Amino acid sequence: QVQLVESGGGLVQPGGSLTLSCAASGFMFSDYDMTWYRQAPNKEREFIAWISNGISGRTRYANFAEGRFAIARDNRDRTSLLYMNHLKPEDTGVYYCSVRIAGVDYWGQGTQVTVSS
Repeated sequence: QVQLVESGGGLVQPGGSLTLSCAASGFMFSDYDMTWYRQAPNKEREFIAWISNGISGRTRYANFAEGRFAIARDNRDRTSLLYMNHLKPEDTGVYYCSVRIAGVDYWGQGTQVTVSS
């Protein structure tokens, strides 16, 4: 079955960096686009970044992520990565990776990111 497992979250000071990983299994990873979302306390889940399937690696970012975050994928390791720099307190939330397969959205359990001094 499709499984997504996020890791790499934690507590970081403002201005710091984190790299999140999403380990995928149960589907042909290289054939599918991957997306990252986040959900802050008491807010709706929001789009962060998207990367296309295959080796072309086209990307798209939310405005708040442009220039600070970078999405990548390693098709050999079946992993999607989210590099986050210059983190701000408002980046605090649970971060999720997602894949859409045959019209169905699959999600991981999320990883908590807390930006605080």
